[in-house]
Amino acid sequence: MWRHIAANALTVFIVALVALAGLIGWGQAQYRGEGPLETATCLRVPSGSSMADVAEDLTAQGAISNATIYRLGADYGGRNAFLKAGSFLIEPGASMEEIVGVVTGDGRSTCGTEVIYVVSVNGQEMRVRELDPETQDFEITAEYDPKETEAPAQMAAALDDVGTQFRVVLAEGVTSWQVVEALNGTDLLTGEIADIPAEGSLAPRDYPFLPGADRGEILAEMAEVQSTRLAEAWDNRVEGLPVETPEEALILASIIEKETGVAEERRKVASVFVNRLNLGMRLQTDPTVIYGVTEGKGVLGRGLRQSELRRETPWNTYVIEGLPPTPIANPGLESIEAALDPEATDLIYFVADGTGGHAFAKTLDEHNANVAKWREIEAERAKQ
Repeated sequence: MWRHIAANALTVFIVALVALAGLIGWGQAQYRGEGPLETATCLRVPSGSSMADVAEDLTAQGAISNATIYRLGADYGGRNAFLKAGSFLIEPGASMEEIVGVVTGDGRSTCGTEVIYVVSVNGQEMRVRELDPETQDFEITAEYDPKETEAPAQMAAALDDVGTQFRVVLAEGVTSWQVVEALNGTDLLTGEIADIPAEGSLAPRDYPFLPGADRGEILAEMAEVQSTRLAEAWDNRVEGLPVETPEEALILASIIEKETGVAEERRKVASVFVNRLNLGMRLQTDPTVIYGVTEGKGVLGRGLRQSELRRETPWNTYVIEGLPPTPIANPGLESIEAALDPEATDLIYFVADGTGGHAFAKTLDEHNANVAKWREIEAERAKQ
């Protein structure tokens, strides 16, 4: 009898083990298998959240089918302690295991709100953007000048959102004075910049930051990037250039930057200035005259006067020989590379062509004809 009972108990135990193994196997399959999410979604994880809170939100968004399996899987894998606050993109069909990896990984948040502080030649602009998880396109929800307008409600919401990412975007051609004015003018940063960095020493590009970051540290990063860019471009320069130092190359690059906003033209514009320097001709470029008037402190906001074209300043290339003593702006990487690897041409003139680009010429007669066409375009525009 006891043998019969023991046999039955053993059978029940074995069946239970098989059932448990089956349950574990089913749970693992659920945890690692394709999830039910049909379209991408943005999961926000506030600071102080638990994995149970995340499981609840994922269930509500239809991203997981079983909150218990999600919690047990995260716990079994030892991932609970690594839960990050932020906004995370959950892809369609993402498994529970993949989602746990997303919210506990070391990468930055991948969706949600962006605040972009644009520092451009014409001033500053704050932009708030929201990412559409399905299309992966950002939509601007607010744009304003922080020096002239109060922050809109979207900005306040972005500051409250733990997943918001912040960037300073330094546009090509801004002056160092403009950069310092912009950085000192936003209350998103701390510290004060007292001295204006050398003109041309700051690299135009995007710089991620966190609210409360030190202005001086961001400025130092800009300078370090520009120094690296210039050194690499100098090492790769072509032979026969009329610039003897990296500093002279930076001056030339700044003039190229201010003369054209058309990327495809930069090396051709560079060739004009290189040819003029090699021939001993004056550069005769308006942006240098403007810099002599403003010294980089803001935008001239009007056309140049004849008296200004004739006035002798250290930067007026209608009057001085060769390059001015300093850059006239902070050039981007492409302008630096163009200055050190110009297109091989015989061109020595160019003028605006009415399309945003320029008409180039080898001879003065060709140039005068191009100038006449430009004057006609200007006159027609004035009528309109």
